[in-house]
Amino acid sequence: MKLEYSYKFSESREEVWNFMQNEDVLRNSLPGCKSFEKDPEKDVYISEMGISIGPIKGIFYGEVKQLNQEKPAYYKLKVHGKGKPGEIDATADMFLEEEEDGTRVDCKADAQVTGVLASAGQRVMNGAAKLILGQFFKAVDQEMKKTAEKNA
Repeated sequence: MKLEYSYKFSESREEVWNFMQNEDVLRNSLPGCKSFEKDPEKDVYISEMGISIGPIKGIFYGEVKQLNQEKPAYYKLKVHGKGKPGEIDATADMFLEEEEDGTRVDCKADAQVTGVLASAGQRVMNGAAKLILGQFFKAVDQEMKKTAEKNA
């Protein structure tokens, strides 16, 4: 399953990069996140997420790793998640592009799914993935605005 998603932030690319690398921001922004901790030995984040979108319901346990970081412009995410609804293996290329009035983040992902996830069909999965990405980016944006208000 291939997926593309873009989100526009009003902040600079450096600010967006820093927020998207912050463990607390990620924990607070991931939809259904129950835990999100860095495992320094493996250089991965270990996560537990509760997902409930249409026919896709359940707890996923997973690992998230960032690769090929080119601060503040690009990084690759490698995700493996497993739960009762099935398994997901995904990679996502994250591009941060400075624009005149902020930063555009483009996500280009490719995912393979099994179990109930696969039987839900590509259209349902694609819609669910876009919904989760939208919730994530909006939550990061809100975290940025809350921090800006505190520091004002």
